[in-house]
Amino acid sequence: MIIGSTREGRVGDRIGRWFVSRAERRDGIVLRVLDLVEYDLPARYPKTPTAEVTEFAAAVGLAEAFVVVTPEYNRSFPASLKQAIDYAYDEWRAKPVGFVSYGHRSDGICAVEQLRPVFTELHAVTMRDGVRLDLMHDRLDEDDHAVVAMLDQLTWWGLALREARAARPYVS
Repeated sequence: MIIGSTREGRVGDRIGRWFVSRAERRDGIVLRVLDLVEYDLPARYPKTPTAEVTEFAAAVGLAEAFVVVTPEYNRSFPASLKQAIDYAYDEWRAKPVGFVSYGHRSDGICAVEQLRPVFTELHAVTMRDGVRLDLMHDRLDEDDHAVVAMLDQLTWWGLALREARAARPYVS
């Protein structure tokens, strides 16, 4: 799981913890949280990757599937998330990505719709169903059905793509 906001006063870490508490109830899922606030990624893309960039890309490479927790800022996703996505490249290929989005009234849906083509370009598969939270109505416990649906899809795609990558190298 990647927590995409690095803004002071963010709620992404709280939403991330909520999602982890739901996902940990399922057998067969091992979660690692990559909170972007904990990575000192450079503001400019360096000629030689820094240790932080290498560490982040390696963590992405080890994952079988991803859940991106993203806010919606000004009808889009945060720059910190785009920067992190760009620091990994081949590591995203042929892996599924689900979304937990949040915002005020919008549920973060605009951020997700802009993230889909980014991940498509990286040859990742995005889940149709996601978890959307309206911060105007703090009802985290009511959205478990959305968590289940997304995790069902993410698990299916994760297993299918793992088997496919094992059977033959991905061609891009």
